[in-house]
Amino acid sequence: MADPKTIIITGASSGIGRVTAEHFLANGWRVGLIGRREDQLREVAGDNADALALPCDVTDAAAVDAAFDQVVAKWGRVDVLFNNAGTNIPANTPDQIDPDDFRKVIDVNLNGMFLAARAAFRVMRAQEPQGGRIINNGSISAHVPRPGSIAYTASKHAVTGMTRAISLDGRPFDIACGQVDIGNALTSLAERMQRGVPQADGSIKAEPMMDAQRVAESVFYMATQPEGTNIQFLTVMATKMPFIGRG
Repeated sequence: MADPKTIIITGASSGIGRVTAEHFLANGWRVGLIGRREDQLREVAGDNADALALPCDVTDAAAVDAAFDQVVAKWGRVDVLFNNAGTNIPANTPDQIDPDDFRKVIDVNLNGMFLAARAAFRVMRAQEPQGGRIINNGSISAHVPRPGSIAYTASKHAVTGMTRAISLDGRPFDIACGQVDIGNALTSLAERMQRGVPQADGSIKAEPMMDAQRVAESVFYMATQPEGTNIQFLTVMATKMPFIGRG
């Protein structure tokens, strides 16, 4: 019987990352849980021998490399990375955004995603059999902005470029890379959308939401494609959210 497959999930302590980690564990995967909040990671892991809490700041290259090395030491390989960790700042016009806040968003959402992808690529290139899969969390914002979202939108547009570059660079090593673009999944961070958020026409409106479990299922679908098949981009969103028709 083949060993269970192994996935590392960043931002695994809450939100989409946590729901996705729980879904993979429920389906028999080994899951490395990366996040800054150790207590919440251990809560997700519980007493499951197939879960490994890896407290780590994704903007720290040495810490990211060490986390991946822990997974390899414990389970031998990394089959999939769900590159999910991210942050945001309150909405505002560009002139009202502190440059340090802008840099913080870029550091987590882009640089942190690069560092995790870099570590995954290193491991996947060296392991036997060679290869693996990297799934980047893009966003609806990788396509169109919300009002006041210059930092987040810029970071997610950049993630799309990174996804394409990794997909191309990974071909010789059987490393596939795809992107899941998520819209209005119900988590504690997104709950405010049910109460009303700014629209492009200046109005404030509540937006439809979907169960975050649908995102976990989508990531699982991408992760379980057979060798030689890649889902390059997948958009999953609440059917009636105001995305199609924006602008």
